[in-house]
Amino acid sequence: MLAETSSRYVTSNPEILGGEPIIIGTRTSIRAIVGLWRLGIMPEEILNHLPHLTLAQVFDALSFYLDNQSEIDHYIERNQVPNELIHPSVKATLATL
Repeated sequence: MLAETSSRYVTSNPEILGGEPIIIGTRTSIRAIVGLWRLGIMPEEILNHLPHLTLAQVFDALSFYLDNQSEIDHYIERNQVPNELIHPSVKATLATL
């Protein structure tokens, strides 16, 4: 787990999301930003989903992810909803993306 980072916008705090890397001054995890990006949402469009962020924060989060992929992938996997708990209508929507 990170104690501090050299990233301009990313930090971790043991009292927020159990120390998972977040955007400074928010509770927005790097995992959440990466999740949108992996769905094919362009960084500029991520702002439509997370309007409290700046484009610089989004790009820094993605850069941080690329430098710390295994750590962030661990958080993504740990927070993934098991397939059997996903409602069929949600599955159908995700299949069209």
